[in-house]
Amino acid sequence: TGMPIQITEQQVRHVAKLSRLHLPDDQVTHLAGQLAMILDYVGKINELDCEGVEPLAHPLDLTNALRPDREEPGITVDAALANAPDKTPPFFKVPKVLGDTVSS
Repeated sequence: TGMPIQITEQQVRHVAKLSRLHLPDDQVTHLAGQLAMILDYVGKINELDCEGVEPLAHPLDLTNALRPDREEPGITVDAALANAPDKTPPFFKVPKVLGDTVSS
């Protein structure tokens, strides 16, 4: 492998800014070391010869178990409203969540 990757505090701050993260100064140095180790590990993985290896979506040979897509009857309005705490058929009654004006 080549030389270990060096991550500067400026690079950590840049990544934090792009990620919209606030990092205290005492964490920047610590995270620089961790990011360098991660990138070094990824570099080692990139050295593997993957020629002829098919991409793998899942380690197990699984298939989706889907039911047939067919129309089935739904429940009635009365059944849907049966346990509603407040209703005005055919509607559920819910508390108002927006005021008369919406501020931006």
